[in-house]
Amino acid sequence: MAREPREGRGSGGGGRDHGRDRDGGDELMDKLVTINRVAKVVKGGRRFAFAALVVVGDQKGRVGYGAGKAREVPEAIRKATDRAKRAMIRVPMKEGRTLHHDVQGHYGAGSVVLRSAAAGTGIIAGGPMRAVFETLGIGDVVAKSLGSRNPHNMVKATFDALQRCASPRSVASRRGKKVSDLLGKRDAPATAQEGADA
Repeated sequence: MAREPREGRGSGGGGRDHGRDRDGGDELMDKLVTINRVAKVVKGGRRFAFAALVVVGDQKGRVGYGAGKAREVPEAIRKATDRAKRAMIRVPMKEGRTLHHDVQGHYGAGSVVLRSAAAGTGIIAGGPMRAVFETLGIGDVVAKSLGSRNPHNMVKATFDALQRCASPRSVASRRGKKVSDLLGKRDAPATAQEGADA
Protein backbone atom coordinates (compact mmCIF):
# COMPACT_ATOMS: atom_id res chain seq x y z
CA MET A 1 0.00 0.00 0.00
CA ALA A 2 1.35 3.39 -0.98
CA ARG A 3 -0.63 5.32 1.61
CA GLU A 4 0.34 5.33 5.26
CA PRO A 5 -2.21 4.80 8.04
CA ARG A 6 -3.44 7.99 9.69
CA GLU A 7 -4.92 6.61 12.91
CA GLY A 8 -4.43 9.59 15.20
CA ARG A 9 -6.23 12.01 12.94
CA GLY A 10 -9.88 12.37 13.94
CA SER A 11 -12.22 14.42 11.78
CA GLY A 12 -11.08 17.25 9.56
CA GLY A 13 -8.24 15.42 7.77
CA GLY A 14 -7.43 18.58 5.89
CA GLY A 15 -7.65 18.19 2.07
CA ARG A 16 -4.40 16.27 1.65
CA ASP A 17 -3.23 15.71 -1.90
CA HIS A 18 -2.58 12.02 -2.46
CA GLY A 19 -0.90 12.38 -5.83
CA ARG A 20 -2.00 11.27 -9.25
CA ASP A 21 -3.99 8.32 -10.45
CA ARG A 22 -1.72 5.64 -11.88
CA ASP A 23 -4.38 3.54 -13.60
CA GLY A 24 -3.54 5.13 -16.95
CA GLY A 25 -5.70 7.38 -19.08
CA ASP A 26 -6.51 10.81 -17.67
CA GLU A 27 -4.41 11.83 -14.70
CA LEU A 28 -6.68 12.23 -11.70
CA MET A 29 -5.89 14.10 -8.51
CA ASP A 30 -7.53 12.94 -5.31
CA LYS A 31 -7.81 14.91 -2.08
CA LEU A 32 -8.74 13.56 1.33
CA VAL A 33 -11.38 15.94 2.71
CA THR A 34 -11.93 14.34 6.10
CA ILE A 35 -11.39 11.11 7.96
CA ASN A 36 -13.37 10.15 11.03
CA ARG A 37 -13.03 7.31 13.51
CA VAL A 38 -16.33 5.59 14.21
CA ALA A 39 -17.08 2.98 16.88
CA LYS A 40 -19.53 0.10 16.87
CA VAL A 41 -20.44 -1.21 20.32
CA VAL A 42 -20.48 -5.02 20.40
CA LYS A 43 -20.66 -7.61 23.16
CA GLY A 44 -16.90 -7.63 23.77
CA GLY A 45 -16.50 -3.84 23.75
CA ARG A 46 -16.04 -1.38 20.91
CA ARG A 47 -15.06 -2.14 17.34
CA PHE A 48 -13.37 0.81 15.65
CA ALA A 49 -13.46 1.69 11.96
CA PHE A 50 -12.54 4.69 9.85
CA ALA A 51 -14.78 6.70 7.52
CA ALA A 52 -13.10 8.73 4.75
CA LEU A 53 -14.44 11.38 2.37
CA VAL A 54 -12.43 11.91 -0.83
CA VAL A 55 -12.85 14.15 -3.88
CA VAL A 56 -11.29 13.23 -7.24
CA GLY A 57 -10.85 15.39 -10.33
CA ASP A 58 -8.84 15.76 -13.52
CA GLN A 59 -8.40 19.56 -13.07
CA LYS A 60 -10.04 19.99 -16.49
CA GLY A 61 -13.72 20.21 -15.57
CA ARG A 62 -14.48 16.73 -14.19
CA VAL A 63 -14.89 16.02 -10.48
CA GLY A 64 -16.47 13.44 -8.18
CA TYR A 65 -16.72 12.59 -4.50
CA GLY A 66 -17.01 9.36 -2.56
CA ALA A 67 -17.19 8.06 1.00
CA GLY A 68 -15.68 4.81 2.24
CA LYS A 69 -15.55 2.97 5.55
CA ALA A 70 -13.17 0.21 6.62
CA ARG A 71 -11.25 -1.15 9.61
CA GLU A 72 -8.01 0.42 8.33
CA VAL A 73 -7.43 3.97 7.08
CA PRO A 74 -5.78 3.09 3.72
CA GLU A 75 -8.63 0.74 2.82
CA ALA A 76 -11.24 3.38 3.70
CA ILE A 77 -9.45 5.94 1.49
CA ARG A 78 -9.19 3.41 -1.37
CA LYS A 79 -12.93 2.64 -1.20
CA ALA A 80 -13.81 6.34 -1.14
CA THR A 81 -11.50 7.08 -4.08
CA ASP A 82 -13.00 4.25 -6.17
CA ARG A 83 -16.53 5.52 -5.51
CA ALA A 84 -15.51 9.07 -6.37
CA LYS A 85 -14.07 7.94 -9.73
CA ARG A 86 -17.31 6.15 -10.60
CA ALA A 87 -19.46 9.21 -9.77
CA MET A 88 -17.64 11.97 -11.65
CA ILE A 89 -19.55 14.84 -13.23
CA ARG A 90 -18.53 17.40 -15.86
CA VAL A 91 -18.84 21.09 -14.99
CA PRO A 92 -18.84 23.80 -17.72
CA MET A 93 -16.23 26.48 -17.01
CA LYS A 94 -15.79 29.98 -18.40
CA GLU A 95 -12.36 30.45 -20.01
CA GLY A 96 -11.26 27.30 -18.16
CA ARG A 97 -10.85 29.17 -14.87
CA THR A 98 -14.22 30.16 -13.32
CA LEU A 99 -17.99 29.55 -13.38
CA HIS A 100 -20.30 31.03 -16.03
CA HIS A 101 -22.73 32.41 -13.43
CA ASP A 102 -23.51 32.57 -9.71
CA VAL A 103 -25.31 29.54 -8.31
CA GLN A 104 -26.67 28.18 -5.03
CA GLY A 105 -26.65 24.59 -3.82
CA HIS A 106 -28.38 22.75 -0.98
CA TYR A 107 -28.09 19.37 0.67
CA GLY A 108 -29.82 18.68 3.97
CA ALA A 109 -28.81 21.48 6.34
CA GLY A 110 -25.91 22.44 4.06
CA SER A 111 -26.26 25.51 1.85
CA VAL A 112 -23.56 27.09 -0.31
CA VAL A 113 -23.28 30.06 -2.68
CA LEU A 114 -20.76 29.96 -5.54
CA ARG A 115 -19.87 33.13 -7.45
CA SER A 116 -17.86 33.57 -10.62
CA ALA A 117 -14.81 35.78 -10.13
CA ALA A 118 -12.41 37.94 -12.12
CA ALA A 119 -9.04 36.63 -13.21
CA GLY A 120 -6.50 36.64 -10.39
CA THR A 121 -9.07 36.29 -7.60
CA GLY A 122 -8.01 32.77 -6.71
CA ILE A 123 -10.04 30.21 -4.76
CA ILE A 124 -11.79 31.90 -1.87
CA ALA A 125 -13.54 29.02 -0.12
CA GLY A 126 -13.52 26.91 3.04
CA GLY A 127 -11.68 23.60 3.41
CA PRO A 128 -14.10 21.01 1.96
CA MET A 129 -15.20 23.33 -0.88
CA ARG A 130 -11.58 24.30 -1.64
CA ALA A 131 -10.72 20.63 -2.19
CA VAL A 132 -13.56 20.33 -4.72
CA PHE A 133 -12.47 23.43 -6.68
CA GLU A 134 -8.78 22.46 -6.72
CA THR A 135 -9.50 18.98 -8.11
CA LEU A 136 -12.05 20.45 -10.56
CA GLY A 137 -9.49 22.88 -11.94
CA ILE A 138 -11.28 26.16 -11.20
CA GLY A 139 -8.78 28.94 -10.54
CA ASP A 140 -11.05 31.89 -9.68
CA VAL A 141 -14.16 31.48 -7.53
CA VAL A 142 -15.73 32.97 -4.42
CA ALA A 143 -17.71 30.51 -2.29
CA LYS A 144 -19.55 30.79 1.00
CA SER A 145 -21.10 28.09 3.18
CA LEU A 146 -24.30 29.37 4.83
CA GLY A 147 -25.51 26.22 6.56
CA SER A 148 -24.08 23.07 8.08
CA ARG A 149 -20.32 22.86 8.67
CA ASN A 150 -20.41 19.08 8.31
CA PRO A 151 -17.86 18.29 5.54
CA HIS A 152 -20.20 15.71 3.94
CA ASN A 153 -23.07 18.21 3.73
CA MET A 154 -20.78 20.97 2.43
CA VAL A 155 -19.32 18.76 -0.32
CA LYS A 156 -22.76 17.44 -1.37
CA ALA A 157 -24.22 20.97 -1.40
CA THR A 158 -21.26 22.14 -3.53
CA PHE A 159 -21.89 19.32 -6.00
CA ASP A 160 -25.59 20.23 -6.09
CA ALA A 161 -24.57 23.77 -7.04
CA LEU A 162 -22.07 22.60 -9.67
CA GLN A 163 -24.72 20.39 -11.30
CA ARG A 164 -26.93 23.47 -11.70
CA CYS A 165 -24.22 25.30 -13.66
CA ALA A 166 -24.95 25.76 -17.35
CA SER A 167 -22.89 27.11 -20.23
CA PRO A 168 -24.31 29.72 -22.63
CA ARG A 169 -24.10 27.14 -25.43
CA SER A 170 -26.29 24.62 -23.57
CA VAL A 171 -28.85 27.30 -22.64
CA ALA A 172 -28.95 28.57 -26.24
CA SER A 173 -29.48 25.09 -27.68
CA ARG A 174 -32.24 24.40 -25.14
CA ARG A 175 -34.03 27.62 -26.05
CA GLY A 176 -33.43 27.30 -29.80
CA LYS A 177 -31.36 30.47 -30.01
CA LYS A 178 -27.81 31.46 -30.85
CA VAL A 179 -25.21 32.16 -28.17
CA SER A 180 -24.75 35.67 -29.58
CA ASP A 181 -28.49 36.32 -29.10
CA LEU A 182 -28.23 35.50 -25.38
CA LEU A 183 -25.04 37.43 -24.71
CA GLY A 184 -26.03 40.32 -27.02
CA LYS A 185 -29.22 41.04 -25.04
CA ARG A 186 -27.19 41.52 -21.91
CA ASP A 187 -24.88 44.04 -23.60
CA ALA A 188 -27.63 45.90 -25.51
CA PRO A 189 -29.07 47.96 -22.59
CA ALA A 190 -25.58 49.19 -21.67
CA THR A 191 -24.98 50.31 -25.27
CA ALA A 192 -28.34 52.09 -25.38
CA GLN A 193 -27.56 53.82 -22.09
CA GLU A 194 -24.18 55.01 -23.41
CA GLY A 195 -25.92 56.50 -26.46
CA ALA A 196 -28.43 58.32 -24.25
CA ASP A 197 -25.66 59.77 -22.06
CA ALA A 198 -23.83 61.10 -25.16
